[in-house]
Amino acid sequence: MSDESGGSAFTEGYVVPIAGLLALMFALMAGLTAQRALSGDPADVAVTVGFAAVAVLALRIRIKAVAARGGEVADDANGE
Repeated sequence: MSDESGGSAFTEGYVVPIAGLLALMFALMAGLTAQRALSGDPADVAVTVGFAAVAVLALRIRIKAVAARGGEVADDANGE
């Protein structure tokens, strides 16, 4: 069930949008749990910090994927 292209997921562009959406989702969840973490039990802070850490990790994966593609995403954004 392969498309015989021989390319990886990084060059085919699947990682960049998925990692961006994951980063957005986890950042949103960190923001939604921040109020409970600040006003509640100190153990609730771990959930918020965990969500924020996963969001940062997803952003780093996205940055590495863009670099692996050779900056094609940045060139497309500039209209080239």
